[in-house]
Amino acid sequence: MHLKQVQTITDILYGTFEVEAVLGELLTCDALLRLKNIHQGGGAFLVNQNWSTTRYEHSVGVMLLIRLLGGTLEEQILGLLHDISHTAFSHVIDYLMEEAEEDYHEKIYEEVIESSQIPSILNKYGMDAKALLTMNSLLLDSPLPNLCADRIDYTLRDLFHCKFINKDEIHSFINALTVKDNEICLTSQSMAEWFTKVYYREVIDFFMDPLNIYANDALTRLLKQALKKSVITLEDFKRDDAWILDKITASQDQDLLQLLKQINSHVILIEDDSQYDIYRKSKPRMVDPLLCIDGMDPVPISTVSTEIQQLIKVALKKLHRGTYLKVIPY
Repeated sequence: MHLKQVQTITDILYGTFEVEAVLGELLTCDALLRLKNIHQGGGAFLVNQNWSTTRYEHSVGVMLLIRLLGGTLEEQILGLLHDISHTAFSHVIDYLMEEAEEDYHEKIYEEVIESSQIPSILNKYGMDAKALLTMNSLLLDSPLPNLCADRIDYTLRDLFHCKFINKDEIHSFINALTVKDNEICLTSQSMAEWFTKVYYREVIDFFMDPLNIYANDALTRLLKQALKKSVITLEDFKRDDAWILDKITASQDQDLLQLLKQINSHVILIEDDSQYDIYRKSKPRMVDPLLCIDGMDPVPISTVSTEIQQLIKVALKKLHRGTYLKVIPY
């Protein structure tokens, strides 16, 4: 029953697909639809309209990419649901809770699933929800520096919205992907180099963009004050971005409204490690895609490209150092 194709969906990156009934039903359940109002970049959308990727869009993309790579229906479901427990403003909750591993959403994953319609939907289609949702899939999540559908999709999607890359480049990259021993590899050295450079832009030019860092720092300060004043509660983070912002606005608390007003792009940010207002160090992330050509065993692209060796070295140095910002109000 669950193999019947009943719904057509279109993704901006990967195109149009017919999906099975179980996927169609999951896509329209409340727990998934909530993700349409949760921005992947935290508060970044408040300062740049191009930083607008939502957890829903990304979740659908991961599901479809796993499908394109030949993943099972169960793996596609895992991909669709992998971000289901992200709270409002995504990783901003980690800054609030001082979660160094940025994994608060993982800690509440089971709770969120169990309180949703998801188990009953999966059971309806003859699937054991508990067994399925505890599966491991390297296509979905493989340890760094390898590629996985999650890592690939958020990179392509963020940088496409930022206009750093275009659809032709994305399609050329997708066409060069293959799977060997359950690991995602590339059949083209130029595409392996391209994606490594693109991922460098994701972690350095997007994650560590001074305005992005400022927006999330300012949002964190606002939310801490709103929690302290009991205008919002931690339970509110199980809703979405708009829900929390509406509660803050409706409070008419002038201190909070002033903090909210400060989250804008009209600010001068200077990188200065001697006098700084903000310091942000993210988890060190860098990819080293596996290259698999001419029947050879997969090897990391850095072993055959000195350019990529150097790029990874520079990127990791920047990530380990973190970013120091001096804020000068406009």
